Amino acid sequence: MRTLIPLFLTAACLGAEPLPDLQRPPQAIPADMPKLSTLTTTTGGVAITKASDWPARRQELRQAWEKTLGGLPQRKVALAPEFLATESLPSFTRQKVTYQIEEGVRIDAMLMVPKDAKGKLPGIVLFHPTYSNHYARAVGLEDPEQERHQGVQLVEQGFVVLAPRCFIYSDLPPGYKKKGEPIYAANTRYLQERHPLWRGITRMTWDGIRALDFIEALPNVDPHRLGIFGHSLGAKEVIYVAAFDERVKCTVSSEGGVGLKFSNWDDIWYLGPDIKRPGFVREHHELLALIAPRPFLLLAGNASDNDLSWAFIEAALPVYQLLGVREHLGWFNHGLGHRYGGAARPVAEAFFDLHLKR
Repeated sequence: MRTLIPLFLTAACLGAEPLPDLQRPPQAIPADMPKLSTLTTTTGGVAITKASDWPARRQELRQAWEKTLGGLPQRKVALAPEFLATESLPSFTRQKVTYQIEEGVRIDAMLMVPKDAKGKLPGIVLFHPTYSNHYARAVGLEDPEQERHQGVQLVEQGFVVLAPRCFIYSDLPPGYKKKGEPIYAANTRYLQERHPLWRGITRMTWDGIRALDFIEALPNVDPHRLGIFGHSLGAKEVIYVAAFDERVKCTVSSEGGVGLKFSNWDDIWYLGPDIKRPGFVREHHELLALIAPRPFLLLAGNASDNDLSWAFIEAALPVYQLLGVREHLGWFNHGLGHRYGGAARPVAEAFFDLHLKR
């Protein structure tokens, strides 16, 4: 039996549009809805009924996922940031930056800061979609279609935005990439020569953690109001970063395909083909449970995410309810395909406003 507590969050006090009901199931529940494991039960089959009993179960899930990812580094090297050329635009500045994520490994990102803002601002790390020029579209450097300029939209809403380059678009040594080999695969192969146990998504997770290190250290950013946003490729990344870094106070994941069978999670630059082998028991509702009690919003468009994605929200809701913040978990199916447009953007922005601007 499905239960639903009506949820009509409001951000009216912040000047944003009221949010719709973000816990309304699909009008028609699909017959092939994924069957997911119960999260609020111990491995011994005992029901967890008190919030005080959740940390032990959470730690169990975290350890299982850390093992799946091949482990995360136990120490961090200095970021050693470099701030490069700055471009002044009417409402914000755009600046290329670089920083170190591991000894001798640097990545670049675009930093966008609202003009004339006072005090410390909330910050958002934006993970770009799959695109050969990585963050260029998202920060407004390419493509006249403004729907794709997610970073510009967010900085104009008053957030400091950092858009790092995903490692799958890193510059490789000359001649390293094999003929006909996708750049994503070549970069994963290069990564695994350094970290044999890592998966591609492990590196993405670590990159996200280091991006949070960078943005929280900025003098104009409030380190207690950090969010992350991702569309498509980026939507996959944010689920992992939020699960493994509790500094993330609000997450929006747009059209990434939350279920392991919903999109190309078996590609080597994500989790790899062994997720399809017998005995692999992990699923992403467990990561949503690791994110709890922090706010998380899944945007679906009937492409990578659709009505089947509701199963993951429904499976994680008991954890949020156990922790007394059922309203912090939501989803919204805008039905517009693999896009971040139409009703999706105002819903996401109102969600960020509600949870990061209070």
